Amino acid sequence: MRKEDCFYLGKIAKKFSFKGEVLIYLDTDEPEIYENLESVFVEYNKHLVPFFIENSSLHKNDFLRVRFEDIKTELEADGILGSLVYLPLKMLPKLSGNKFYFHEVIGFEIEDKRVGVFGIIQSINDSSAQPLFEVLNGEVEILIPMIDQFLVKIDRENKKVIMDLPEGLVEMYLAP
Repeated sequence: MRKEDCFYLGKIAKKFSFKGEVLIYLDTDEPEIYENLESVFVEYNKHLVPFFIENSSLHKNDFLRVRFEDIKTELEADGILGSLVYLPLKMLPKLSGNKFYFHEVIGFEIEDKRVGVFGIIQSINDSSAQPLFEVLNGEVEILIPMIDQFLVKIDRENKKVIMDLPEGLVEMYLAP
């Protein structure tokens, strides 16, 4: 399985028992939908390796307590501590309306109600306090804050994000 075909679910945060159980920190708003997984992909030596789950249960809201089939001891659990955990993209719950996954809008056109279409979304920068659409307009990179009040519509059918941005925001990037 390739990482591009997966989404980040969380990280193996700590050991739970002397029998090799681990706690996976789930990076999601809805941890309960991942309680009964059969398997996950664990990043190990820069490869995604399938790990089959013997049993699992939610633990303190954000953690999934897991016993993997092939991890039976504390020492074996030590070997995967800190590893990132992924699932195939097809397992993401479908979103509708103006809710979207970041990867879903990459390549979409972005349109402002006043300016019109002004570029293509290349990526999303979520390393700052406010996530940003990174938009390419020719050679110019435009950073657009992902603020709910600016978002008018996610048009999946036409692969377009429609926004109502403050006057001057887009123009400041495109002025000669």
